[in-house]
Amino acid sequence: MELRVALIGYGTGGAIFHAPLISSVPGLRLAAVVTGDPARQDAVRARHPEAKVLAGTDRLWEATGAYDLVVVTAPNRQHVPLARTALTSGLPVVLDKPVAATAADARSLAALSAVRGLPVIPFHNRRWDGDFRTVRRLAGDGSLGGVLRLESRFERWRPEVRPGWKETADPRAAGGVLYDLGPHLIDQAITLFGRPERVYAEIDARRPGAAAADDVFVALAHPGGTRSHLWMSATASHPGPRFRVLGDAAAYTVQGMDGQEEALRAGRTPKDPGWGIARPESHGRLGVPGAERPEPTDPGAYQDFYAGVARTLRGEADPPVDLADAITGLEVIEAALRSARTHEVTTLAR
Repeated sequence: MELRVALIGYGTGGAIFHAPLISSVPGLRLAAVVTGDPARQDAVRARHPEAKVLAGTDRLWEATGAYDLVVVTAPNRQHVPLARTALTSGLPVVLDKPVAATAADARSLAALSAVRGLPVIPFHNRRWDGDFRTVRRLAGDGSLGGVLRLESRFERWRPEVRPGWKETADPRAAGGVLYDLGPHLIDQAITLFGRPERVYAEIDARRPGAAAADDVFVALAHPGGTRSHLWMSATASHPGPRFRVLGDAAAYTVQGMDGQEEALRAGRTPKDPGWGIARPESHGRLGVPGAERPEPTDPGAYQDFYAGVARTLRGEADPPVDLADAITGLEVIEAALRSARTHEVTTLAR
């Protein structure tokens, strides 16, 4: 059975990530794209001529029987209202990160999802980064021994403030790097080591004219003693390693970013040969001083997220990402905000 997907939003998230990934998964069809921007409408018609172009969501809700899934990649403040309308209309949802501006809003969405019997699936695609998949494998197969500390970075050099909602300090907009990059880094740490018990954070707006956070450090203390140190920044004139994972038997370090986003921006898709394969020169290093070796990077596979969504909608599997994990991530973000205000470690309630 072919599943018909309606995509709300055709900015960077919709055009670069969701539409190509949806179109690359057998059994999914991009049936409609909602965007009111004429230039983006033309872009949809050029690249996805099989998809209807709808100028507004009203047209979508009038024809919900024509679709099997709604994907929301609108500005952050619209995530919860659009997802609630989709659920009320009888449609399951894939929701871009962050799923909400607050954990309370995300919990209310989870309650509606349970009442309607329809999934809300967070788009935490970075679980399918090749470098993270490598870290997960090494942490799970004993190659590192017991993991003492995870260091993880999304660092960029963007010294100029770019106009747009992501740079606003309005809490309802969920702007700044803590909400933009933090959900991925926090989700990866939680996936590896579980819900943290304590949170410490340093949050700054360093660029001239910056209103939203652009330089953030978050430290998590997990059950069992593992620590996660997470950096996210738009002000990194020299980015650090993407991952440095220190175990009591060995360490793994890798530089640079997973190449799938760059490939998507270049117009490639998972259907292309060599998708997700990292070049040998970008592989990380595994071992201890004097006894290190290259460690091949596992293939990246963003398409596996949507393949998992398709299985969920057919009743064959649980969602590839649980909404409860996104709620935990927002609780960590809110604890980080409290910690930065008080300059103290914050205990994360169970």
